[in-house]
Amino acid sequence: MTLRHIEVCIDNIESLHLAQQGGATRIELCSSLALGGLTPNPGLMKLAARHATVPVYAMIRPRQGDFLFSEQDKEIMLADVYAAREAGLQGIVVGGLLPDSRIDAELLGALCREAQGMGVTFHRAIDQCLEPFAALDTIMSHNCERVLTSGLKANAYEGIPVLAEMVRYCGDRLAIMAGAGLHAGNVVEIVQQTGVQEVHLSGKSTRASLMQQYSQEAYMGSAEVDDFTIPVTDPDKIRAVVQALQTLDNHTPYSHTPHNQRRS
Repeated sequence: MTLRHIEVCIDNIESLHLAQQGGATRIELCSSLALGGLTPNPGLMKLAARHATVPVYAMIRPRQGDFLFSEQDKEIMLADVYAAREAGLQGIVVGGLLPDSRIDAELLGALCREAQGMGVTFHRAIDQCLEPFAALDTIMSHNCERVLTSGLKANAYEGIPVLAEMVRYCGDRLAIMAGAGLHAGNVVEIVQQTGVQEVHLSGKSTRASLMQQYSQEAYMGSAEVDDFTIPVTDPDKIRAVVQALQTLDNHTPYSHTPHNQRRS
């Protein structure tokens, strides 16, 4: 049986339940998915740890924008790793770059040490690196479990050639997890052509507010954002990816570490 994970990124507790219903085998826990995913608050971390039946990895990203972090940004990131560990989560998702687009190895080392045995995923900061294979060497030297990447393209489908090369380059030393623009219609081709064993998606959807009466004169942010449309994971989109992948492995494609087991 082929080991394969379907990781779903979420930014609210409602979506945790929906992602698990759909068949997620791991959760990337964020806030602000519309910004590419930022660090979730400690309350969400604790509640996710309580209700998850699969491993949960917390995004550690203190702000939107690039991955060149200030010293104070780094202090925040270390404190957030501590919060994720204290909440009982299984891992963290991290990344940071130097001004010339190389991996910030000093920051990565500090974050891994603070994680104290939690699993570590390096995120799509690698897709902004000018020398991605040197970046992979740095990531592997810090014993990260995996890297999330679109193969340096806007989406994983366009990145198939580089993803395949990354899989060959890393072998068993580092899992390559394909993400960005992945869905039931392209996941089989991406997996078949690249050899990735892990995939990442959000299954984005929305639901209407359950408010019965409210004033429509004020806005909580931009007037272009509907405050009464709630972003949530669509379990049917996740389930469709699960079903698509079942065609590859005789209907038994998945295996995951028990949610209370941490990497030693």
